[in-house]
Amino acid sequence: MARTIAQRELRNDNAKVIEAVTAGETFVVTRNGVPVAELRPVRPSRRTFISRDEVAALAAAAIRIDRHRFRRDLDRVIDQEL
Repeated sequence: MARTIAQRELRNDNAKVIEAVTAGETFVVTRNGVPVAELRPVRPSRRTFISRDEVAALAAAAIRIDRHRFRRDLDRVIDQEL
């Protein structure tokens, strides 16, 4: 849940606010009581490389799906007239 902070407070306590954001908090910045911005942590970028060992481990741990049972389940819950 985001905390609300006035622009004036942000200006006066910016070091404390940045520390809080670094710790994972989100703030909605207001000017004259009107929300004008959101200050939140930046999400880490996605990895673009997965090692062969990681792929093998994921494949070994994968749940096996019976494709015929899966299709029957889908047919049972999806309106075929769409």
